[in-house]
Amino acid sequence: MITPLLVLRQAKTLPLRVNQISVRYASRKENIADPRVEIIRRTLYPSTIRNRASPVGTWRPDVGRRLQKAIPSVQAHETIERAWLLHQRHIRRARLAELERKFSCMKEAMDALQQLDPRLYREANKVEDPRARSPKELEALKSLKGTEQRALESRIRGLFPRELRTPTDTPPREGWRYNFKPIIELP
Repeated sequence: MITPLLVLRQAKTLPLRVNQISVRYASRKENIADPRVEIIRRTLYPSTIRNRASPVGTWRPDVGRRLQKAIPSVQAHETIERAWLLHQRHIRRARLAELERKFSCMKEAMDALQQLDPRLYREANKVEDPRARSPKELEALKSLKGTEQRALESRIRGLFPRELRTPTDTPPREGWRYNFKPIIELP
């Protein structure tokens, strides 16, 4: 198993930074008459090169030495990695077991529904094309204006209607819309 720590240990020396110029400005050699442009550019696109190490920054030159001090042997490092992989495997197996449990409960509920009411079972498992329109909707589309027609065309069957207010915990500032009428009454 080759890891970054092992690569650093095999190299015996820590890699040095070769390029001290940001790649963003490497090919750009312009004479800028207005210094404000350069100030704005440096503010919007700061250089990725830092002069000193930052605990949250992208450049930490001492990370290799610190790893070597924290984990003195290769065996300890491999043991930690194996333990981490074992932990991830346990989490993955627990997640799969929970999904299997949920699926079996759902299957039991669907089997019970099939035994109790076959008509509801067929309705629950009916494959429906979300783009298909009923004859009533097609007739209504002919008589609607632009925005109303687009609203009806964008409505996806089975989803919450877009023209209704999204349910929230608090009421709206203007109160309830008592005069709301849907574009078309669907059965």
